[in-house]
Amino acid sequence: MAELETNHLPEVCRDKMYSNDSKHRTLSVSGTTDNIGIRQRRRLHAGQTDNHTDDDEVKSSPTKADRNLSLPGKQSAACAYCKGIPTTRQKYLLIVKALQSDPIDVITLKQCAISRGGLISDELRAKVWPHLLGIEVTQVKFLPESSLMKYREYKQVLLDVNRSLKRFPPGMEESQRLGMQDEMVSIIVQVLHNNPELCYYQGYHDIAVTFLLVTGQSLAYQILEKLSNEHLKDFMYKTMEKTTTILDYMLPLIGKSSPELRQFMERSGVGTIFCLSWLITWFGHVLPDFKHVVRLYDFFIACHPFMPIYLATAIVLHRESEILECECDMAMVHHLLSKIPADLPFERLITIAGDLFISYPPTDLEPEVILYRKNLELKNEENKEVVRRRNIGPSLSITPRFISKRGAAIWALSAAVGVCAYVVYHYGVRWY
Repeated sequence: MAELETNHLPEVCRDKMYSNDSKHRTLSVSGTTDNIGIRQRRRLHAGQTDNHTDDDEVKSSPTKADRNLSLPGKQSAACAYCKGIPTTRQKYLLIVKALQSDPIDVITLKQCAISRGGLISDELRAKVWPHLLGIEVTQVKFLPESSLMKYREYKQVLLDVNRSLKRFPPGMEESQRLGMQDEMVSIIVQVLHNNPELCYYQGYHDIAVTFLLVTGQSLAYQILEKLSNEHLKDFMYKTMEKTTTILDYMLPLIGKSSPELRQFMERSGVGTIFCLSWLITWFGHVLPDFKHVVRLYDFFIACHPFMPIYLATAIVLHRESEILECECDMAMVHHLLSKIPADLPFERLITIAGDLFISYPPTDLEPEVILYRKNLELKNEENKEVVRRRNIGPSLSITPRFISKRGAAIWALSAAVGVCAYVVYHYGVRWY
């Protein structure tokens, strides 16, 4: 039987424990099978897990961004695809063997979740995901509907779930879908009821429905509750401060691989809000193909909580040439970036995301991110001061030179509707 080459797997994706009281959930690694240093583990193992080949992966050649992603000590993604490629059957047997081990071989399960093709099938995902998260599966007793309706966000949850029709498989009987939507409301509200420190956000239901479709109601609840207290916790505070901090890792990361692209995006004023829904739904809201969604969930569950922003960065880098050809205007660039192409090479992007994480982990980037945030705050204060002067000053003809075409239109609008409306719009563009 072919075995996965563990020296090709980033150390961050091996057996790991999170320190919940740490500012960034520090990582400790155990169970490694060799003494190769972290700087030598630059590549994700890209083991083939299907007997067929994805046409997009084969036909598409590396983009300019892929070629320029010259991380120290890193072999190309193309080379990684050539080694240690088990068939679907071999990988299936590897997963089954790991599940039957005593104790469960979690390291192998993580390797399989990360490597090419992920966990192969939803049947295996339902068995493996709980072990990746350290969940002891039990049968959950759900609250009656009368109790659920008392929850403060019940009406909002219900509205969001009722709008989630596109997340269910086409052709599903209406009665079955309605039943699953009821189950989804029950799962979400019970997680929040049992964890009152967590706050609901729109997009949370996109994550809940993915687990419901794969595992069923009881296990979906246990997985969602576990993730809500670990990987998703930064999104579930009363304010968006922690979420925006994670978003602010993107431009410094982009600058490590392509300073030109970072400068272009900063000059356009587009910010990073275009990928907010990618981050907080783990791409569940924006990818039309369910197989791509669950593939990414395999990867995210097995890795550090910040991995979704690394994947989002990999997607932007992959589209570098397309972005640089766009007009350097906030509205134009935002429109381009907010639309995810249907033919993205996800396996290659997963490899790039892992490489970025190993070369530039969150703790190493933190000082640069803090500086970036301070600069943003200064710019925001400058904008507010200019708006204040605009509204109280005698002249209405002065337009600050740093405002883009879209900004100029809003600038004119602010003279009529006042500073408060402009500030709301300004922060809305940045964060939503």
